[in-house]
Amino acid sequence: MENDTSGAKAPLFAPALLRGLKPSPTPTSVLVLTLCALFLPQIARAQSSDAQDANAKRARAALDAMVQALGGDRWLNLENSYVEGRTSGFYQGKPTGAIGDFFSYHVFPDKDRLELTKKRDVVDIFIGNEGWEITYRGKRPLPKEQMDEFLRRRNHSLETAVKVWMKDPGTILLFDGQSLAERHLADQVTLISSSNDSITIQMDAETHLPLRRSFQWRDPLYKEKNDDAEEYDDYHTIDGIPTPYAITRFHNGDMTNQRFVYKAAYNVQLPPNAFDVDATAAKIKK
Repeated sequence: MENDTSGAKAPLFAPALLRGLKPSPTPTSVLVLTLCALFLPQIARAQSSDAQDANAKRARAALDAMVQALGGDRWLNLENSYVEGRTSGFYQGKPTGAIGDFFSYHVFPDKDRLELTKKRDVVDIFIGNEGWEITYRGKRPLPKEQMDEFLRRRNHSLETAVKVWMKDPGTILLFDGQSLAERHLADQVTLISSSNDSITIQMDAETHLPLRRSFQWRDPLYKEKNDDAEEYDDYHTIDGIPTPYAITRFHNGDMTNQRFVYKAAYNVQLPPNAFDVDATAAKIKK
């Protein structure tokens, strides 16, 4: 019989394993097991940490690409924006017949003015966490339910996600892979805040423009989890800023509002007393 000159050794526990029995420990096996017990958890944690870091870097890269697609520093440093168009309401995904013109001004982070009707004689003004409706009858605070809905949408907007959440060191970024959004292949990223709130953004895998933004919230009364989303389509580049001319909102999968933009502009001169509630009320009364 020829001698084995390969230098290979049989597996330490091979005979016992072949018999289907537990092997008897030897000094060498005890040392191996001891080292494994000591270092395998650390190795696993290191590998897990490396995977998480790689995932977070990919998520940040996707978000950075989105910002560049939206105009880069120009978009990040906008003074204000102006949009006008037509808006329509839906209930349980069906048209309600509520259709009208809108004209809106936005100043980040917390000033908005929305004018409704062709005469622009119904005005909503939002400053901080307060909002008012102003008509020929005067001013009144917006109902709490409407105010809460507006604040949720503002606090989970694309702008807030990038300019606030991404700058917070406590925010976790997760790359969720690719999915379909608006019939486009999309990169999906979820941002999770230190308070365990989250925003999910889907970006076109080729253009990197945002296609969909969604978030979940729990009803304070019924404790049910709700899902709100916005989808963006028909982009036009205005003054170097790609702007969606079609915006559709959903609540728990049902369409609730659709807006079609006719005109958009950036860094515009705001109307006099644009965010002065009393001055606006006095002007509408006339």
